[in-house]
Amino acid sequence: MTPRTVLEGEADVRAAVGTDLGTTDWYTVTAGQLAAFAEATGDPDATYLSVSLSNMFLPQIVEVHGFAMGVNYGTEAVVLASVVKADDRLRANAKLTDVTDVRGGIQTRMTIVVESEAAGPTCTIESLSRWLHG
Repeated sequence: MTPRTVLEGEADVRAAVGTDLGTTDWYTVTAGQLAAFAEATGDPDATYLSVSLSNMFLPQIVEVHGFAMGVNYGTEAVVLASVVKADDRLRANAKLTDVTDVRGGIQTRMTIVVESEAAGPTCTIESLSRWLHG
């Protein structure tokens, strides 16, 4: 799948602050996936599944070029709103909310909202990434 937004280098990234980067297509969560997640995490309610799925969704939304390395630096905040259930259709949207200078490159903050077609937002994540020059 082609990402919704492609950013070419630091100037493009900085110019995109405040921009809606796009929304993924709908993705259906199966009962088997919920069972596997519950077995792997010990979380039978799949409370954190939508947070985990953000790692699948974000590359569908945005791709960044022009750096030697991009690193998932973690999360600033996570708000859980609802539990994912079997056959829920989910999608994610991301907005670039901030760029700061760090040694060797820049750090971005993206707000990712994962939503269920039936229940609305399941989680909101402030995701941090570092983009480092060679």
